[in-house]
Amino acid sequence: MLDIKLLRDRADFVGERLATRHAGDEAKVTEILAHDTRWRDAIAESQQLKARRNSASKEIGALMGQKKTAEAEAKKVEVRATGDRIAELDQVSAEAEAARDALLLTVPNLPHASVALGREAADNPEIRTHGAKFDYAFKPRNHIELCEQLKLVDFARGTKLSGSGFLLYTGWGARLERALINFLLDLHTSEHGYTEVAPPYIIGEHCMVGVGQFPKFKDQAYAVQEGLDGSTLGKLYLVPTAEAPVANIHREEILAAEQLPVRYVAYSPCFRAEAGAAGLGTRGMIRVHQFDKVELIKLVEPEQGYAELEAMVGNAEKVLQLLGLHYRVINLCTGDMGFASAKTYDIEVWAPGQGQYLEVSSCSNCEDYQARRMSLRYKTATGENRFPHILNGSGTALARLFVALVETHQQADGSVLIPEPLRPYLRTDRLTA
Repeated sequence: MLDIKLLRDRADFVGERLATRHAGDEAKVTEILAHDTRWRDAIAESQQLKARRNSASKEIGALMGQKKTAEAEAKKVEVRATGDRIAELDQVSAEAEAARDALLLTVPNLPHASVALGREAADNPEIRTHGAKFDYAFKPRNHIELCEQLKLVDFARGTKLSGSGFLLYTGWGARLERALINFLLDLHTSEHGYTEVAPPYIIGEHCMVGVGQFPKFKDQAYAVQEGLDGSTLGKLYLVPTAEAPVANIHREEILAAEQLPVRYVAYSPCFRAEAGAAGLGTRGMIRVHQFDKVELIKLVEPEQGYAELEAMVGNAEKVLQLLGLHYRVINLCTGDMGFASAKTYDIEVWAPGQGQYLEVSSCSNCEDYQARRMSLRYKTATGENRFPHILNGSGTALARLFVALVETHQQADGSVLIPEPLRPYLRTDRLTA
């Protein structure tokens, strides 16, 4: 969440930066500060009254020692009245603090000064491209045709099992999906310096709050119930991305400065109810409720945050370069960036069968926004406790990488050539019917 001190000291600045997101969150600043003022006023008066009560209690003892019983009793009445007022103020301060903090959780991060101003995806500036679109001597097929001809995915039976938006990989398709996951994990651990972790796929609500998924996107999550016990519904959730558990690994801890940077990589399936929007009603792998992803997470000192972001983007780009795919990197504008992010790069790979770019990686620096929400700090060499920057990135996401790969490397005879780096995993150089 945002630092309440920043809102107190620079309310106009916070409002101006929030306004660039075009979501109306700047209107919350005044309300947050009203709750904060109410909380601080109640705390200040309560502390004054507690000091007065302590002093009065000592006076009562002195009066009793002097046998001034009437005066002592009068003072006791005063102390009781003071105590009642303190209880009222403590209630006021607790309610004001809760209201302030609940509202703070709904306010997104401030866009970094380097982020382009804009309202929507059309305003996202392109940073660079890699490679070129393939020039085919035939009309390229889309991934649905290729997957059905090569029996890589059984769309109909996937729907039969779980409804629309779920996939059943079969044969070489299942092996290709597994090969891609292993290739990504091996690349990031052996060449990019990440430590592999295998997180739970069901996590507590506090983890979702920590990364900013909740309360903003609570209506888009899959809640879990334990057996028939309805009271447990909503205490645990299926992961929407490995970011949620992995970024929270060190929550409520104080790390030593020498432990930073921390770099984790993790595979997980991702479960997203919100995929039921436009496009899910058609067959295919572009928008699904469950997909696989290899996630990159970094915890770094603030001074290194943006250098580490550029490095993370480079790590994700390397995947596409090794697989021989054409892609572009864009910088999300203020109106299109994620809730918790201060700056985000998206990597979009070209899918010739779709005739469009598909997002396969989103790399963000959330600065100290998530660290504050999960009470994660580190101790500097001088003994100061600071919040680290937390970065996350897709390294990369499937099934869109799967789509781009089979569409890009398809051949005129309907087969798909396997890029060299994947051949040791699949033990073949081509997928055929």
